[in-house]
Amino acid sequence: MQAFETLLAAHRGAVERYVKFRLPAEADADDVIQEVFVTAYRKFGQLKDPAAFKSWILAIARNRCNDWFRQRAKHPELPLEELPETAPAHHPPNRVIEAVQQTLAALESRQRQILQLYYFAELSQAEIAKRLDIPVGTVKSRLHTAREQFRKLYPYPPKGGNTMQKIPDTLPAYTIEPSSLPPFPIRWEELMGWFLVPKLGESLSWGIYDYPSRRCSCLFEMAVTGKARVHGIEGVEITAVETPFDGSPEKDVIAARKLERRFVAQLTDTHCRYLAASYRDGDTTAYITFLDGEPFTKNWGFGENNCGNEVQLAPKGDIRREGSIVTTADKAFLLDVVGRYVVTIGGRSYDTICVMDIETYDDGMATEQFLDQSGRTVLWRRFNRNDWKAQQYGGRWTELLPDMERLTVNGETYVHWYDCITSHICR
Repeated sequence: MQAFETLLAAHRGAVERYVKFRLPAEADADDVIQEVFVTAYRKFGQLKDPAAFKSWILAIARNRCNDWFRQRAKHPELPLEELPETAPAHHPPNRVIEAVQQTLAALESRQRQILQLYYFAELSQAEIAKRLDIPVGTVKSRLHTAREQFRKLYPYPPKGGNTMQKIPDTLPAYTIEPSSLPPFPIRWEELMGWFLVPKLGESLSWGIYDYPSRRCSCLFEMAVTGKARVHGIEGVEITAVETPFDGSPEKDVIAARKLERRFVAQLTDTHCRYLAASYRDGDTTAYITFLDGEPFTKNWGFGENNCGNEVQLAPKGDIRREGSIVTTADKAFLLDVVGRYVVTIGGRSYDTICVMDIETYDDGMATEQFLDQSGRTVLWRRFNRNDWKAQQYGGRWTELLPDMERLTVNGETYVHWYDCITSHICR
């Protein structure tokens, strides 16, 4: 059976990934995988075309997974605790497993049962009707109700569906409540300061909102347009169309103000960084790269030696926060997770961690960035040290914005200036 062993070696990984994706527990998946291999070995003589081996053995895997779920469906309540607490790399992200688990647990028992039979056990509506001894029409009705309830409770809305439809003209009211739960670790792939994930196919819009008006003063529309290479380093090219507003309603006036930027960024397993950016020099488009030293790093560099921002986030203890009091370690580069918060905005609540950045981009500037469990920004807030560019802006910030929230960072007063939200929460 040398031919079988050769084909199995080539497609073993696909079978293992398929089964481990389908089944909720690692031990059960391993058992089913062995059954698949044994069945395939016994029936190999029935395979007429070796070129079809992959689809053939995956069909066997699908049938064995269905058999596993049908056996469990004899006791319709699939135990939620059997969903894994941690997921291998080929599993859905752990945050998704936890969200599904929690949402199912929150459903009424009949709704949970019908979803488990239909989606986990992959039974047809007719099979469910027979198993539960109810009419098919009742199955359809229960399934529809359960789907709607699951959709309302599930914390990650599908693309294209949310209570907010676009970047709003006025910043919606929001609340930020500290959570008693510890911060969760996440993978944060967004570009520091621009919110876009530098991967092919990604796009994003975001707005800046001034106070006290809470009106959008600038809109950014961004997209990854293709692959790029800078000094031999691979990345992606990004366009960002910036549209400032000053209250003028005329479309031609607004269009005339639009500014298009182009830059190149790179996402690795450990960091996200900028490689190059364009700017206008008279009638010429000029480019500046990470090899240009201070002119580049001052505006685009981030982290030691322009390594970029870390994508694996967990508290390091460099920044400590108690209410509005913030203290930091004596370091040049300060970005850290300072707590877990529930942010409610636009009628929707998000479980987030707060990442603070203290003067890494600009002396006298501090930011709060609230990231959900998918690693995307829900809300970004900027604070200015009280004396930051006071001469340029005509006064200290406690005088310019006397009613705005304040932080004390290492004994210095910082005043809330403006906010940003993205289309991640507006879809």
